[in-house]
Amino acid sequence: MQRRHFLQAGSAAALASTTGLGLAQSGAWPAKPIRIIVPFTPGGTTDMVARLIGTELGKQLGQSVIVENKPGAGTVIGVDYVAKQPADGYTLVCVANSFTANKTLVKSLPYDTSKDLRPAALMGLSEHVLATHPSSGIKTLADLKKAALAKPDTLTYASFGNGTSAHLSGALLCQMLGVDMVHVPYKGQGPALTDLLGGQVSVMFGNWSEFRGHIESGKLHAVGMATLKRSRFAPNVPTLAEQGAALESNSWQGLLAPAGTPEAVVQRLNAEVNKALAMPNVVEVFAKSGIVALPGSAAQFGSFVNSEIGKYADIIRRANITMG
Repeated sequence: MQRRHFLQAGSAAALASTTGLGLAQSGAWPAKPIRIIVPFTPGGTTDMVARLIGTELGKQLGQSVIVENKPGAGTVIGVDYVAKQPADGYTLVCVANSFTANKTLVKSLPYDTSKDLRPAALMGLSEHVLATHPSSGIKTLADLKKAALAKPDTLTYASFGNGTSAHLSGALLCQMLGVDMVHVPYKGQGPALTDLLGGQVSVMFGNWSEFRGHIESGKLHAVGMATLKRSRFAPNVPTLAEQGAALESNSWQGLLAPAGTPEAVVQRLNAEVNKALAMPNVVEVFAKSGIVALPGSAAQFGSFVNSEIGKYADIIRRANITMG
């Protein structure tokens, strides 16, 4: 009976795989519009990348690709929504670093990070710059450390929200410098940047593309790029590593599908995303925005996700960061 059951299960799996492949080869998918859920507020880099790639996917697949913003709870609301959708390839979620951090950071996630969603395609990565308001008087990492030691728990660092890369990079920087700063989370990079420009917060890690204009105009000061070597997008800005803190901070974007989505659909989606990343208009926008394109297989994205989970778990535990 056990052998018979195993054979039946194997046949069912083979049929499902064959059916999924047939769907993709016959062009049955996509047969209706596709939705990409962005678990952030409109206007940030993740939203921009989702809309840019979504537009190209629509052209390539011959179906509308609709981008919807469902922010809240550090991206948990939007991700959970997609995790509970039918696994048919018609509802995807565009996640960023916070997806991998939340596995450790949020004690009671309503979804299983590893079991309820599957990686489909990594798209791009934006390097971060650590910036300050000119009124702070902080121009270098040494200045930041001196100011933080002189006035413990008074310097503030903004982030895109709890569990985001800007939050955890700030926590890591505090660990590396041996100082304490107060974390101020916002619902997205836009409102955080607004308060940094107004001097309401002291420092912030953020995407170079969105900080560059303010830095070049003198409204903000670049303490350093959060890269191990000089960025090709900002070759004249020193790195934090050059100043004694070998810290990498960035924002990446990738597409996930509900677990159970047919392999053939995921592979087709991955191929189309890679094709979109090579389109001239996408290459141009990425270059102007300081975004590095990251084409690759779904399996490679899965390995990347696992490595990010481990990286952020270490930062969270050492900084003793907790959330509900």
